Amino acid sequence: MSIKIGENIDLGEFPLLLAPMEDVSDPPFRYVCKQNGVDMMYTEFISSEGLIRDAAKSRQKLDIFEYERPIGIQIFGSDIEHMRQSSEICSQANPDLIDINYGCPVKNVACRGAGASLLQDIDKMVAMTKAVVEATHLPVTVKTRLGWDDSTKNVYEVAERLQDIGIKALSIHGRTRAQMYKGQADWSMIRDVKRNPRIHIPIFGNGDIDSVEKAAAWRQEYEVDGIMIGRASIGYPWIFREIKHFFNTGERLEGPTIAERVEVCRTHLTKSIEWKGDKVGIFEMRRHYANYFKGIPNFKEYRMQLVTLQTFEEIQEVLDEIQHSFSEVVV
Repeated sequence: MSIKIGENIDLGEFPLLLAPMEDVSDPPFRYVCKQNGVDMMYTEFISSEGLIRDAAKSRQKLDIFEYERPIGIQIFGSDIEHMRQSSEICSQANPDLIDINYGCPVKNVACRGAGASLLQDIDKMVAMTKAVVEATHLPVTVKTRLGWDDSTKNVYEVAERLQDIGIKALSIHGRTRAQMYKGQADWSMIRDVKRNPRIHIPIFGNGDIDSVEKAAAWRQEYEVDGIMIGRASIGYPWIFREIKHFFNTGERLEGPTIAERVEVCRTHLTKSIEWKGDKVGIFEMRRHYANYFKGIPNFKEYRMQLVTLQTFEEIQEVLDEIQHSFSEVVV
């Protein structure tokens, strides 16, 4: 049976979603994930205040491309009217859906009354979501956490009340805000939400999926409609391809060769420069190199070169050298 969001977004039998990640899930990164089989993606989360003020950084995050579909624009904020207005702005960018972030735990979001902070005020969360749902013709989805802390795990109430006002899917990260990204994600509450006979929208699980085996085991154990993957895809977009192959065949796919790692890194760099320009594109790509070549022995010297070189041509030469030097290495 296909998982659908609203009337028109058909995600297939068991979709793999790319989590929205600040400073990571921009168009260049989304491109390499799409090439590796991800079923649905989201923009980085975008500040509703930034959109209304017409801030250049927020506006740039609205860039989406046809090949990325289906794609959602994710927004966050603390002011209901600003969230309503920003959903109208997002609708004009023509995504497939709008997602509201009620999960981000970081201080400069949660401590300003946005993101996971709304888990402390469910009435306001409901009112904000209702305003967004009513302001757009697009399906609205939500990403959240189990609760604010161990004493306020209120995701059951959140799921029912947000479904009642019209959201079309819910992604749940299996931690509280207090946990940030520490400890282990607890998916048992996600399963309980899915089992609730009142819940009929898709429920996606998020948190700690970092291997083919875990994806397969948790699919069975926690009964979710799909899996959202974040940190495990950074520098390793092949995770989507590998999980899908395992689901389809029961067999483990070989990991990427050094040549593949170099090729995808090169593609990511090229897209980064196309989208951001030479200077910013090269600078912002630096955070990704260590992840693409994780596990390669004696790599430090190459990494130092990659994060200091200033031109596309010089970086290409180093990537060629990496491919040549480590061609026999299996990571």
